[in-house]
Amino acid sequence: MRDERSKLVMKKDTLADLPQLNIPEGYSLRSFQSGDVTEWEHVIRISFAREIAFGDKIGFQPPFLPEKILFLCYQGLAVATAVAWEKEDRDINCGYLHMVGALPGHSGKGLGYTIALAALHRMRDEGKQAALLETDDFRLPAIAIYLRLGFVPLFMEDGHSGRWEKVFNQLMS
Repeated sequence: MRDERSKLVMKKDTLADLPQLNIPEGYSLRSFQSGDVTEWEHVIRISFAREIAFGDKIGFQPPFLPEKILFLCYQGLAVATAVAWEKEDRDINCGYLHMVGALPGHSGKGLGYTIALAALHRMRDEGKQAALLETDDFRLPAIAIYLRLGFVPLFMEDGHSGRWEKVFNQLMS
């Protein structure tokens, strides 16, 4: 059953302090190419444990720019993805880290961190100065990565304080 609560929001105030991007040995980084819809949907389906149509989240959303959709690949197959997105209703100097996922068969290799960092580098290269993201309470491994990358929680609604407290307690246990 899907959690229908509002998303938790995190922000990284500056992209000037990004660490160097190091791709793990045996993996390669590339942007979206023609025919990647199925691979993107596979990585996201496994990562989010539900069907998410590429067209609904990325392909039909302006601006669709293939270079903003990144993949880490192993032996030619996509095993992690993240999108260096923009939200039309947001500050043009602030990027939006979107749809970060990695296949569990490759866990423990830092792929979630690497692909999220690659998307932040893309944003910085495009002139973005900060980044936002939205996440769910149960995505604890992803939240740990975002914290490691320097994102901090934003308290957008009254209930967010308690939800963040619960998340931090779970991360500490």
